[in-house]
Amino acid sequence: MRKNAMDKEVSRKSATDNQFKDLQNQLGIHFENEKIVKQAFTHSSYVNEHRRKPYEDNERLEFLGDAVLELTVSQFLFKKYPMMSEGELTKLRAAIVCEPSLVSFAEEISFGKFILLGKGEELTGGRERPALLADVFEAFIGALFLDKGIETVIGFLEKVVFPKINAGAFSHVMDFKSQLQEFVQRDGAGVIEYRVLQEKGPAHNREFVSLVCLNEEELGTGIGRSKKEAEQHAAQMALEKLKARIDQ
Repeated sequence: MRKNAMDKEVSRKSATDNQFKDLQNQLGIHFENEKIVKQAFTHSSYVNEHRRKPYEDNERLEFLGDAVLELTVSQFLFKKYPMMSEGELTKLRAAIVCEPSLVSFAEEISFGKFILLGKGEELTGGRERPALLADVFEAFIGALFLDKGIETVIGFLEKVVFPKINAGAFSHVMDFKSQLQEFVQRDGAGVIEYRVLQEKGPAHNREFVSLVCLNEEELGTGIGRSKKEAEQHAAQMALEKLKARIDQ
């Protein structure tokens, strides 16, 4: 009986090790210290059920990852949006590192299936619990920082997080109209004007198309469920166009 129990423990350990090798292969990141990546996915309920083993949960890594994530996202936003005020940057960063966003990042790369949970937590659906998924994402960032350094963290975020920012996933908390106005006023370039080009759809599901012009030059169009949303998208396009001209 004792031998069978030992065989089962070795088999479970081997399966777990293979699981985290698969994760590293999936991400294209290979840790020097494989124990730390396993720790990032170890929930306290798992540790409580394996007290005879030297397991450590991910709470300390989560603490570190939270700080690293704020720093790297702040650096990205600071460089990407030079016209954005401190208050706007803070608001945007908060939307990116909030729990629902972290959950979506974790789900996209299937972090849930790698979490080590106690039996009770497993039975009550812990693997899909938002707070738990968000914590694991932060813990992974902490582990990655300790093992590979800040540049590898940034490289990981360039694949998982930054493309969503570039695609406008958080534009609902960004005031592109104010940025555009400030940009134009700084250079004394002229007058900004918005026009509604089209309204379509039934009253309960209206869609607007807006155009933004600078001295009658068309700079961008945007679509939204309200005039304000459409204008924000148009202003975003205009900003990108004007900044591209400066960079040429």
